[in-house]
Amino acid sequence: MARLFMVVGTCALMPFLASPVAAVEISGSYLEARTCDVYTGPCFANAEVGLTGREAVMVWRVDEGSWQNVEISDLGIVAVLKASETLGFGGGLVTNPYPIKAVLIVDERATVAQREALVDFAKHQAGQKLAHVVAVESAPITLDADFVSGRAKLIAGALAAIETRGLKGSDCVCTNEIVFYPPMNDVENAQPLFTVRHEFRGEGLNSKWADRGTRSAFLATFAY
Repeated sequence: MARLFMVVGTCALMPFLASPVAAVEISGSYLEARTCDVYTGPCFANAEVGLTGREAVMVWRVDEGSWQNVEISDLGIVAVLKASETLGFGGGLVTNPYPIKAVLIVDERATVAQREALVDFAKHQAGQKLAHVVAVESAPITLDADFVSGRAKLIAGALAAIETRGLKGSDCVCTNEIVFYPPMNDVENAQPLFTVRHEFRGEGLNSKWADRGTRSAFLATFAY
């Protein structure tokens, strides 16, 4: 399936390299949202660090492929994070978000073997961010994404939701905005987006949130 997308708006898209690469075994779409701006100016980021950005929702939707020899095409998994500090990986500001507690939400259509494979896949991609999973839930998961417009919508049952749109010129406040925080996982074609809705209403983290109206999301692809 095609993996090149045209992006409009304020963000740039890194093209695929033309040189030979290893065979892809699993690929799909990735979406994340945090409770702090990721596309922002350094002065805004400095004002937010330590105060916001401790929460995040990440989702992988597998278009095709297998993990640990288990076919998981057309399934998704959501990771919900609650950190001790701003999730500021790679942003130039020193933070220590650990320990991070996490709740995983697995596609309810998954079999037992697929459920285990999805959990292992997410842990492998997120690394230490998912070292302390406090609960694994099941829910219907849908992720619709339009890489041209930047509109994406995640619904994970009644537990979590993300809705985005592309960035506009009017979203720039200080005119020094950059991708201050890169995506929290190894992905491709990442574009920062405006978060219309970002919610977690589940249990297990001693925290629920509803964040909106921020420049706090990324839409991307993955291929491993």
